Amino acid sequence: MIIGIYPGTFDPLTNGHMDIIRRGLRLCDRLIIAVAVNLLKKPLFSVEERLEMISDSCKDLGNIEAVSFNGLLVDYCKENGVNFIIRGVRDSADFGYERSMALMNRRLPGALETVFMVSDGESHFLSSSMIREIAFLGGDVSAFLPSNVLPFLNRKTNRA
Repeated sequence: MIIGIYPGTFDPLTNGHMDIIRRGLRLCDRLIIAVAVNLLKKPLFSVEERLEMISDSCKDLGNIEAVSFNGLLVDYCKENGVNFIIRGVRDSADFGYERSMALMNRRLPGALETVFMVSDGESHFLSSSMIREIAFLGGDVSAFLPSNVLPFLNRKTNRA
């Protein structure tokens, strides 16, 4: 069984993330969507909320598991039989950062390859931080999110 992993903070999950998930699923038998617990970031949503958003958004796709992890991604991958990492790339700035991470992940024990997926034309500008900012300023972000994610965001921005 070929297992891929798509790690990220997903704060919140966007249509851009969903595009990578759908396309990434074509490359493997099972895709793990891994919510990174990053102590340096202050996410809007709890890990549990993010996992719920992902699970609900992906329930009809099959062969997807939403999990959270602490520590090094390569360690999690080794413990769970993951074959490769999937990363979405929106622009050259993303590529520079992701390339450095991919090279490091290949050098660490449990070396893993990273597959870069270029975001589609409709979502290449999306970022979770941009979505959060627009929502807090009263803008309509419904076109950029899976429908089940919007109520989560509305509750956080007092628009419920």
